[in-house]
Amino acid sequence: MTHSAENVDGDRLQMTHEADNLLVALGDSNAGLTRSEQRVAEVILDDPRAATRMSIATLAQKASVSEPTVNRFCRKFEPQGYPAFKLRLAQSLVLGVPYVSSTVSPDDDTATVSDKILDAAMASLRGVRSQLDPVVVERVVDSLLSAKRLFFVGAGVSSAVARDAEQHFFRFALPIAATGDALMQRMQAASAEPGDLYFMISHTGRTRDIVDIAQLALGRGAEVIALTAQGSPLARVSALSIELDVQEDTDAYMPMTSRIAQLAVLDVLAAGVTLRCGDSLQPRLRAIKQAARATRYVAQGEGAK
Repeated sequence: MTHSAENVDGDRLQMTHEADNLLVALGDSNAGLTRSEQRVAEVILDDPRAATRMSIATLAQKASVSEPTVNRFCRKFEPQGYPAFKLRLAQSLVLGVPYVSSTVSPDDDTATVSDKILDAAMASLRGVRSQLDPVVVERVVDSLLSAKRLFFVGAGVSSAVARDAEQHFFRFALPIAATGDALMQRMQAASAEPGDLYFMISHTGRTRDIVDIAQLALGRGAEVIALTAQGSPLARVSALSIELDVQEDTDAYMPMTSRIAQLAVLDVLAAGVTLRCGDSLQPRLRAIKQAARATRYVAQGEGAK
């Protein structure tokens, strides 16, 4: 992300080029805030939609700080004070941001839980769109199409994403495998050959088994591509990587938005392969669809097809 610095009365914090994106600035600014001001930021980031409706007194009470502290905090981001700060916060929600902290709280009702999870998912996908490099995507599609054998590898929740990739990519007549068993993954990598492609999936990119398997496959002459975090150990050992900054603490919470981001990227790659193959792929896709159709009940009013 590119940054530009602005100073207002010597006290305004660094802002991103996405100047209207207040939530991005709040998420990036904690180092420049006092401890009391950080509590104000945490209350806002925990439920930004609710924060747009709070009075300054309510926000101060929820953050356990004084009203002057809230006002001082707001002026660091919006010199015109609290009303202008709330307006900018509302505009940021409409625009969408790469990440909104939407931690579900024990006292949240069902509607609030739904809003938080869906808001986080939509924000995550907007973030993927802004980070996805079309040049890298083209290179990955090239590699997928030229692979002699294709292995999708992930651990934990990412292993389920790898299996979803297998469901997508077997349609393209590629020799393909996906397994969540770490021992099998290791044995496959130890017997890899030039022309094989290992597509490694890891949100953190710090899982030792996944990095080890990537290195094993590389040592055997296989190509390794990663879908992982920016600058992660996995990204560093891979020949090519799609690097995403999906800010989700999977050490503390079950993976949600990170999994959705991974699945979306795989959909993009599958669409790229489909388009590149053109009409030559259509008979195979029709045959697969016809075979699946025979397993379904006919929908009401659809008639036999």
